[in-house]
Amino acid sequence: MSVYSITITKTARKQLDKLPDSIANPIIETIKALATNPRPIGSKKLKGREGFRIRKGDYRIIYDIIDKVLIVSVIAIGHRRDIYN
Repeated sequence: MSVYSITITKTARKQLDKLPDSIANPIIETIKALATNPRPIGSKKLKGREGFRIRKGDYRIIYDIIDKVLIVSVIAIGHRRDIYN
């Protein structure tokens, strides 16, 4: 099985840094798991824009998968009420 590299955009890193550790740590573990399985059960392809999303509690992780070079690029992280705006 191929292992993907994980990249996190500057915007997503700032969003993650603003979260308390009790919320950020499970999100980080979910992002790390995307390296071995970028399309886990529960992930969905976004409609109206590029990318995928995965849920972690009330938070969403928006990411792109580049299969040709084995990269998962995390674009945004945020609460479900704010992330799609």
